[in-house]
Amino acid sequence: MLNEEAGASSQRKSLHGNWTSRLAFILAVTGSAVGLGNIWKFPYIAGQNGGGAFVIVYLFCVVLIGMPVMMSEILIGRRGRRNPIATMKLLGEEEGGSGHWQLVGGMGVLAGVLILSYYGVIAAWVVAYVQKSFSGVFAGASAGEVQAIFDSFTGDWIAVTGVFTLFMATTVWVVARGVERGLEAAVRFMVPALLLLLLALLGYSINSGSFGAGVAFMFTPDFSALTWNSILVAMGQAFFTLSIGMGAVMAYGAYLPQETSITSATSAVVVADTGIAILAGMVIFPLVFANGLDPASGPGLVFVTLPLAFGQMTGGVVFSSIFFVLLAFAAWTSAIALMEPAVAWVVEKFHESRARAAILVGGITWILGFGTVFSFNLLADVKFLSGTIFSNVDYITSNIMLPLGGLLITVFAGWVMCRNSTAEELGGAGASYRAWRLLARFIAPIAILFVFLSAIGVIDLTGK
Repeated sequence: MLNEEAGASSQRKSLHGNWTSRLAFILAVTGSAVGLGNIWKFPYIAGQNGGGAFVIVYLFCVVLIGMPVMMSEILIGRRGRRNPIATMKLLGEEEGGSGHWQLVGGMGVLAGVLILSYYGVIAAWVVAYVQKSFSGVFAGASAGEVQAIFDSFTGDWIAVTGVFTLFMATTVWVVARGVERGLEAAVRFMVPALLLLLLALLGYSINSGSFGAGVAFMFTPDFSALTWNSILVAMGQAFFTLSIGMGAVMAYGAYLPQETSITSATSAVVVADTGIAILAGMVIFPLVFANGLDPASGPGLVFVTLPLAFGQMTGGVVFSSIFFVLLAFAAWTSAIALMEPAVAWVVEKFHESRARAAILVGGITWILGFGTVFSFNLLADVKFLSGTIFSNVDYITSNIMLPLGGLLITVFAGWVMCRNSTAEELGGAGASYRAWRLLARFIAPIAILFVFLSAIGVIDLTGK
């Protein structure tokens, strides 16, 4: 297991093509990482855990946990140059003498499909809110009216299904076009557009009258508000926000040119992803404070609290529309990444065209998505284990499959792959490589294990 001999040649070729440049890869992985987790989830969990102190802990977790895991996933992907299942089988046999590691790749691919089945439904809500914002329905609306709008839409399974179908169809179309004409062309447009929209909203937020209060809330550390649970939440968010453990980063790594530095590319992605999450907080918190609303209002922050805030502000119709277009772009880039590993597997395993593979995977995901669609209307009262169908799929993927997958991927890269193989992919045995090796072999796995055991209730550090 601790083999230090040279691994097999890394000069394999991807069956799906390569990114045309380092920038294309960075944009693609950033697009994968930047999703509703950055713009929707990060601000409200920061709000629930004391603001500035949480941000500091989160940044440490991103560097010490998120970055080494992402580097591990990328180097495995580039080393194998196949879909995550085939890559883990191939490298498992070469490096550790066992093809059973393909089960880890399979879990990641399955997790991506399951996550997309509900992520696509939430993205459909976002797309619907673009139209609602443009129509001015939130202008001057009361809190009760905004809540009623949300409940009415999510309760109408036919309306949600229509938008969900449209969202999935556009995702399938992009993935079907391949690496260069589909994935790369989409992210080259959407990621810069996402950043421009966010900067436009930041300008609006600066003029909200409460920008200072929002910034103070985000960056003034209040360590008395931190609990062990806050630290575990920060570790979990750092892990999940980078889209690691679900095969997407490994699949994208398979298309990375050999001459591109994994360390520098990963650093750029981490900086971009974290920067966008912080920018989102700097947009959202001032608007919330300007309207006397609760920054710790939870998941309803995006679909109830913010529309209420925009509805009370001058120019709110325009900027509310921009905000939901921004969210839609973020959701779309993540959805594309979630679908890619399964599509690559179908293409390689069954020798299908990308178009047919994308339609097949998209169709299966669409059917699975009805579990989430119905969780808010027809089957809202059907509850088992963690709650509704949506709650159970979310729990299984987020709390079990992703951290377990990330843990095993990091163990594989740090302990199973030989030192020569990982050093070759990471550009030698300098200080950055030694730092990765330390983090990937010890720090990150232990931290992820804590998150995993806490999530499934084996340990309790909350003091409750």
